[in-house]
Amino acid sequence: MGTDFRIAAWLIQPRLNTVSNNGTTVRLEPKVMEVLVCLAQHPGEPVSKEDLLQAVWPDTFVTDDVLKRSISELRRVFQDDVRESRIIQTIPKRGYRLLVPVEAVTGDKRPSPEVASQESAMVRDWRMLALVSGGVAALLLILLGTLYVSSRERLLGKKADLQVNSIAVLPLQNLSGDPNQEYFSDGMTDALITDLAQIGSLKVISRTSSMQHKQTRKSLPEIARELGVDGIIEGSTQRSGDRVRITAQLIHAPSDRHLWANTYEGDLRDVLSLERNVTEDIARQVQKRVMPQDQRAATRPRPTNPKALDAYLQGNYHLQRYGRGAGVEEMKKASDLFQQAIDADPKFAPAYFGLAYAHGALPQVSPEDSAIARRAEGAGLALDPNSPEGQTILADDKMRELDWSGAEQEFHRVLALNPNNAAVHDDFCEVLGEMGRLDEALNECQLAQELDPNNDHMAIILYRRGEYDHAIAILRMMIERHPNDGGLHYLLFECSEKKKNDKEAVLELEKAVTLYGLSDAAGKIHRTFAISGYRVAMLQWAKEIENLQARKQFYMPVNLADAYAVIGENERAFYWLAQAVAHRDAIAAGEPATFLGTDPMLESLRSDLRFKDLLRRIGLPQRASQSS
Repeated sequence: MGTDFRIAAWLIQPRLNTVSNNGTTVRLEPKVMEVLVCLAQHPGEPVSKEDLLQAVWPDTFVTDDVLKRSISELRRVFQDDVRESRIIQTIPKRGYRLLVPVEAVTGDKRPSPEVASQESAMVRDWRMLALVSGGVAALLLILLGTLYVSSRERLLGKKADLQVNSIAVLPLQNLSGDPNQEYFSDGMTDALITDLAQIGSLKVISRTSSMQHKQTRKSLPEIARELGVDGIIEGSTQRSGDRVRITAQLIHAPSDRHLWANTYEGDLRDVLSLERNVTEDIARQVQKRVMPQDQRAATRPRPTNPKALDAYLQGNYHLQRYGRGAGVEEMKKASDLFQQAIDADPKFAPAYFGLAYAHGALPQVSPEDSAIARRAEGAGLALDPNSPEGQTILADDKMRELDWSGAEQEFHRVLALNPNNAAVHDDFCEVLGEMGRLDEALNECQLAQELDPNNDHMAIILYRRGEYDHAIAILRMMIERHPNDGGLHYLLFECSEKKKNDKEAVLELEKAVTLYGLSDAAGKIHRTFAISGYRVAMLQWAKEIENLQARKQFYMPVNLADAYAVIGENERAFYWLAQAVAHRDAIAAGEPATFLGTDPMLESLRSDLRFKDLLRRIGLPQRASQSS
């Protein structure tokens, strides 16, 4: 139902996402409007939750909570009391029903005075254009789209029907004529997303989802629907020597209508201030404001040494390549470049945070790596304690120190300053999950999923909640998008193991191990399963991990404990769990030591007093050990 319609006294305009009554117009989030449209297509009939979720979120797993929030928002707009519903009725354990008739808006109906005045202006415009062009079909399209918007703007003096409440920044194009400058355009895209994400009243899609649309052939409305936004920022960078030009434009995605554009030029030393100008102009255009408690927004970035900035952006480029599955040598290149940036400008805080991450996220973290990371973190925080990176590091440090309540407080502070950071919501989900608060964790993972829809943030928490079928469905969908993501295949192995699907579990384990660059180990697991069965194949996998650790390629003691636990080798499992707790700072690849509280693979160990003692040593509540 794309046409306008009425529900009681309310005029519904789906294309504009608006609900109007007595001269007051309320704009709905696009997904909330889609829920309303689905109900309006079946007035008086029950619509199941499953049908609504499939219709509105066909490619993204969401929980009933998201649907409930949408229904609550509709009830708020319609002033409907859930206890005595007049508009939307809840049918327990089934779904929802629209109680009032739906009336299509046609030329014979009498609209409200406000709408009538708008339509009168539209008719005048239509007649004038008809005299000029005579193109009836084209004029009808204009009448339904552009003329409606323009007449509203003339009547109300603002772009009332083209408000932007959610936004995605597409990768800025590199117009320098040099493909080696891609790191610079990607870096400016990152900076723009980071700054926009601090506008608390604006939903901003994360970098990892936005960057997947680099050089895409999809239309802007298609991208907007996929990412769940109504605004798109696209633009370019052009660098010549130490001069930089940035162009940006704002598109209202549902109508594919251009709202604003500007060009910014300056010196490379001031490029971060240049980018901040872009952010502030966009904020003004979408009529949002940067949250007052955000100190970074009020402080202009200081001039940056061009060599430091260049090395930092290149380092970040290699970090992103590592994150997309490139080898560990990318992390080493990044580390060298961050150090070059620090040498060129010792007061450039982002380079310290980059160096800390490059050493702290290696597959095997040595004591030397940990020491370098800690020193870099401290230096970065001393220079810029209010940066998103710095705030997140403080939260992660609390978790690493097993200060769970302190970590929770820090994450609340980070999210108050940077509510659009999907990675932080994901980390907070992990913390809450480890504390056994799985319902709250689920909400945080859902927020991460909404901000980063092209990547999975839901399967792990569903796995930890014991919702294996839901987790498997999400993983299979995500693997279609990211077939070379070893982490997705490994989690699917674990879910399949819990479902006692041995063949599927081994198949996914082989795929994961191969994608991690261990094809010889994958071959051994395959042959062992074919000859000796599942238990011996798991034993082979445990031996392969031990060999990797002996060669200092990986350190994954929790994964080892998982493998031994599922085949009943409890003594070996407890040995590696004790090692994980004793050397938890060395774990970068694999599952963390703090995952013990809700790790489904360790279910058989939970009644053992040694397991309860391990939980006590890492400060986790006993109730966490009872969750699955």
